[in-house]
Amino acid sequence: MTALQQLSLNKKIKQLIKKGVVFIDPLSTYVGPEVDVNQISGERVIIYPGCRICGKQTVISAGCKIGQNTPVTIENCWLGENVKLKGGCFVRSVFLDGANMGSCAEVREGCLLEEEASGAHCVGLKQTILLVFATLGSLINLCDCLLYGGTSRESGGHSEVGSGYIHFNFTPRGDKATPSLFGNVPLGVFLNQPRIFLGGQGGTAGPFYADFGKTVPAGLILRNNYSSVDRLKDIVSRNIIYLANLLALEEWYLYVRRPFFEAQEFGPLIFEGALEVLSLAKQERIKQLKKLVETTAFSGNFRAMETIFLSVAQDKEVGKMREEFLYYVDARRKIDDKYIEFIQKLPPHVSHRGTAWLQKIMDVFCEKCFSEV
Repeated sequence: MTALQQLSLNKKIKQLIKKGVVFIDPLSTYVGPEVDVNQISGERVIIYPGCRICGKQTVISAGCKIGQNTPVTIENCWLGENVKLKGGCFVRSVFLDGANMGSCAEVREGCLLEEEASGAHCVGLKQTILLVFATLGSLINLCDCLLYGGTSRESGGHSEVGSGYIHFNFTPRGDKATPSLFGNVPLGVFLNQPRIFLGGQGGTAGPFYADFGKTVPAGLILRNNYSSVDRLKDIVSRNIIYLANLLALEEWYLYVRRPFFEAQEFGPLIFEGALEVLSLAKQERIKQLKKLVETTAFSGNFRAMETIFLSVAQDKEVGKMREEFLYYVDARRKIDDKYIEFIQKLPPHVSHRGTAWLQKIMDVFCEKCFSEV
């Protein structure tokens, strides 16, 4: 690189090169002036030509590779270690260790991809949570849903969504109170349930719940059969259950996952990013549900429900169950434990206690909300 080229380099890029970040073509790369270089690791980070890194919240951890296939735009995203974003646009979302996305991806705000969650090329996501190991094919559009990831990658136990799959989250009536659950949080976070398989060239019309072990052949559309009388009540109930799962996942992060984040570089920042995304997810669900019910018989009850939505559903029994579970967890945890391996090694009686605690959070929350329906 000539002296003139060195002078023309973006100031932030110069600082990052000094830290050890590898830019394949620094002159074609943009790093915004608001980006905090102290939140980008200098260890094994490679940024390929044509990429744009923006946002003061952006975090890029060791081993990340950005733009390996085509240019990437990142805006206020949190990347754990060894994340690969091979091409596309990524906004206000979290990617935990080993997550990866192929070319031409569009990951919009409110997405959380846990460890080793992945997508092939041309995947669109918004307000979507992929738990550990969840795998997406190509040409997929998932918005407003949560997908259980499975037990492992090595044994083929990961959940998978085939190419060409769509989650239909916008109804002919124009509402988006349509979140779908593929699996659930109380059981799903323990990585010990049968995987879910959704065949390619298919779809789901939300809101929908698919249980663990669900296998759907290619080309099918999953739908609910509502009666005309109970349709609205059923949709409201499904939204409440989805919100309850988000609340349980938030509590899981606060009480179980936090120490694992604290043990890694930028971990506390990524942890805060995950909480922000979960908060965004709750806000979106509340907004869409409110739009659905504001002209219905449920509108008068929504203010009371909204107060419940924005509070932490806790009571004495929930607190007791949490402390009992954490007693067993803390007794087994070592400083250098990795999250996935630690969870996979929990004995069944400990996992059962954890599931019961998370389910109780949901039950308390749902009971309060259903009393207003």
